[in-house]
Amino acid sequence: MTAVPAVTVAGRAVADAHRREWACVLAATVRVARDLDLAEECVQEAYAAALSAWERDGVPGNPAAWLTTAAKRRAVDAVRRERALRSKLPLLVEPLEAVDELARDGLDQPEGEVVEAEDVVPDERLRLIFTCCHPALARDAQLALTLRLVCGLSTPDVARALLVSQQTMAARITRAKKKISAARIPYRVPRPAELPDRLTAVLGVVHLLFTAGHTAPSGSSLMRTDLADRSLHLARTLHALMPDEPEVRGLLALVLVTDARRATRSSPDGRLLRLAEQDRTLWDRAALAEAHELIVAGLRSGRAGRYTLQAAIASLYAQAPTYEETDWPQLVRLHDRLLSLWPSPVVALNRTVPVSMAHGPAVALAHVEALEQDGRLARYPYLPAIKADLLQRLGRANEAAAAYRQALQLTGNEAERTFLTGRLADQATSTMEEADSRKR
Repeated sequence: MTAVPAVTVAGRAVADAHRREWACVLAATVRVARDLDLAEECVQEAYAAALSAWERDGVPGNPAAWLTTAAKRRAVDAVRRERALRSKLPLLVEPLEAVDELARDGLDQPEGEVVEAEDVVPDERLRLIFTCCHPALARDAQLALTLRLVCGLSTPDVARALLVSQQTMAARITRAKKKISAARIPYRVPRPAELPDRLTAVLGVVHLLFTAGHTAPSGSSLMRTDLADRSLHLARTLHALMPDEPEVRGLLALVLVTDARRATRSSPDGRLLRLAEQDRTLWDRAALAEAHELIVAGLRSGRAGRYTLQAAIASLYAQAPTYEETDWPQLVRLHDRLLSLWPSPVVALNRTVPVSMAHGPAVALAHVEALEQDGRLARYPYLPAIKADLLQRLGRANEAAAAYRQALQLTGNEAERTFLTGRLADQATSTMEEADSRKR
């Protein structure tokens, strides 16, 4: 049997830096390279170089700075080589007007790195998110490319976040990068007037990033706290940048009110705790209060959008003294309002939870089965999970077990898999007890 090589200190440091710092290193490098493919290549080379250098010299005190410097140096070298080639062979490489355009873009500077445009967006990562959300790209391409390159999610995790297959997602990312290259979409800091046109996509990216942090698409932990923290930072930065935008307020409120439950979502041994089981006294009251102020301001403005309404829904759950005392009819009304504004199948599925409490599980099950027939949530594990819970409440044990097994097949998070396995085992025990009682 082949021995598995031990993971070294340097190897662990590189892996940790890849998970935590990839996006920041890429954001800094792309400002030099002005090309996403080149920047990604330079960052990959920097991480590969780090493994051997850190094995030899030890892990540096600031791994992110080491990696950024190494990647930017490679990008500068590549830009200079390209500049030299174009200056010597302009007619063979591309028309002269393209060389003139390159000069205007600052890539023909004789020394140093490329000239930066005015930094309208103060955060490196947020700046790159605005850049990747270029209006020349389709919305699904904007989200896919940004989550993969800027936010550091793996292609399978991006696919899960956007409810498509891994193959579809890989092709989507490749097409987006090719379009950027073919259309010569430049990397530059967006001007203030360009920000509103990109804001909807940027908000979508930050929201999906938080969702991936709140419940990790894969892995052994329920959460990826690094992603949750990153999305909260981005939401706060956006709010500081655009404080009068109602949906920026709404997104910050949604992140705050949802993340306020972080400490209570799993037990000390890592077991997933449902909302009804969580200790509400341990919720972050300061975050809930801040979110409440943002939500009230958004609702009073008369311009409440999808994020403000989602935040209001999450806040209503949080305001109840207990899960059973939640204002279920009001939650149904808020979901109806959200659906009229944003007719998403995920929103429709989430609505079935308060419907089941306000009108009974049979009514909710009919809505879930309609969504199942629709097909858009075929890869969404929470649909069969909710269906299983409703079936169990209705006493349809065998069907509930089948739905739990379907949810297990779609779930990549180990904490959720453990929870579903336990529910399935409980269901099997209940079925056996019912069979025994009938025999008696």
